[in-house]
Amino acid sequence: MTFRPAVPLSGYAGWQFLQRTLEIQKQAFESSAPISRATNYFRENIANITSLDEFMADRQLVQVALGAFGLDKDVNSTAFIRKVLEEGSIDSGSFANRLSDKRYLSLSKAMGFGDVGGAGRTWYEGFPEEILNKYQDRQFELAVGETNEDMRLALNLSDGIDQVLTLHQTSNARWFGIMGSPPLRSVFETALGFSTSFGRIDIDQQRDQLMDRSKAVLGTDEPADFSKPEVQEKLIRLFLIRSEANAIAANGGANTALALVQSAAENYRSYFS
Repeated sequence: MTFRPAVPLSGYAGWQFLQRTLEIQKQAFESSAPISRATNYFRENIANITSLDEFMADRQLVQVALGAFGLDKDVNSTAFIRKVLEEGSIDSGSFANRLSDKRYLSLSKAMGFGDVGGAGRTWYEGFPEEILNKYQDRQFELAVGETNEDMRLALNLSDGIDQVLTLHQTSNARWFGIMGSPPLRSVFETALGFSTSFGRIDIDQQRDQLMDRSKAVLGTDEPADFSKPEVQEKLIRLFLIRSEANAIAANGGANTALALVQSAAENYRSYFS
């Protein structure tokens, strides 16, 4: 039986409820039959892999590995994923490094087929749990997203930021990493008040405007600061407030949406002052 996470409220109130019940809901979700079967299979079989060919031939293993990085939809893109894994993450010209979505780079680096050769990192001590912890988190987020997509994006924020900080060393590269991650980009653009047409302007201008508004709204334009819990909470709060207001406006309630944003902004300033 599949466990469906409970998200009875939208917006920031829904986020607060989810945070209060997160541990018990995740435990129930991870114990559900589909997740339990997938994790047990991966744990029992991944160490038997000796090559990329063997790994790609086992659809169940591939599904878990892709699911650990939020790439579930690529399970049938066999040639594409093989190229991501085969060329590895070390060479700056590798396929994964050239892709704008750095989740593929994280996948390639974690699996290690192109970097280590042979069985990659699949035989490393602690490898199964490293992947399974990510898989369980991403699958829980997906389940939450079936009820409320905004909550899925908010749940993904911390891990997404960690991945960007791990993969990139300079502030400039980290900003492009944020922009190249669809979940992170959605949170930042919405929280900072950019319109849907923002992505059509020059990429360097996008970065500059994101940095300027981040400095003004969040108090920092340094991506390393986004790992701080208090900064993440500000970002999530703004994201959920603006997203809810946008949804109301889209349904014809522009005045209500404006009042909601203004009221929430006042509460926000009081809360963090």
